[in-house]
Amino acid sequence: MSMYAEERQQAIAQLVTARGRLSVNALAEEYDVTTETVRRDLTALERLGLVHRVHGGAVPAGALASIEAGLVERESANTEAKGRIARAAVDLLPAAGGTVLFDAGSTTVRIAAALPRDHRLVAVTHSVSVASRLMTFPQVELHLLPGRVRATTQAAVGPDTIAALHDLRADLLFLGTNGITAGYGLTTPDRDEAATKRALVAASRRVVLVADSSKIGPELAVRFATLADVDTLVTDDAISDDDLRDLREAGVEVVVA
Repeated sequence: MSMYAEERQQAIAQLVTARGRLSVNALAEEYDVTTETVRRDLTALERLGLVHRVHGGAVPAGALASIEAGLVERESANTEAKGRIARAAVDLLPAAGGTVLFDAGSTTVRIAAALPRDHRLVAVTHSVSVASRLMTFPQVELHLLPGRVRATTQAAVGPDTIAALHDLRADLLFLGTNGITAGYGLTTPDRDEAATKRALVAASRRVVLVADSSKIGPELAVRFATLADVDTLVTDDAISDDDLRDLREAGVEVVVA
């Protein structure tokens, strides 16, 4: 028996909440409607604050907020893996005197702390936490980007940050992300963070993505780069064989730390 739109939308909201994530195709099959109808339903539910649209489907309304944990909380997660990733990432530094961009994030903070004391660098960052680490390194010429500092990430974002990056050309970027998929690329929950990350990528000759394996699979609300923008991914050995294959087939060099 067919359902009224309101009944179907209520059922969809309950199902997404119960299962955590559902695709448009799965919902279309579940309720015997077209994918176009499901997309309209999800748009209506998102306006009501009952679900969040993500690429190809929907997640519960609270899911995106819970994924963007604060920096202090993220610092304490997967610490051993992040330490190995940081040590491996340091091996990818440009020649002495090169310019390195540091994105915000718990892993990039660890890279900053792991820099060799005898390697001269020009370091540019929008992260207060990264800058506080690099201030103690006499061989680093530190530049802190302007902008509005978000409490969640302790990083500057917004038009001033992007404008400062516009005329910059760095040798290498250490980039973080909230989610990675081979099909959709790199995502984050916040639009200002995404815009700043796009500017960081555009300002860099080489992009090194540093992310522990828990970031592989999630898709967040805003895409800021595709895998074509990434030269190297440094991750940990908990990455699945399927994910490793998919990422390498997409043309990304994967370093497993």
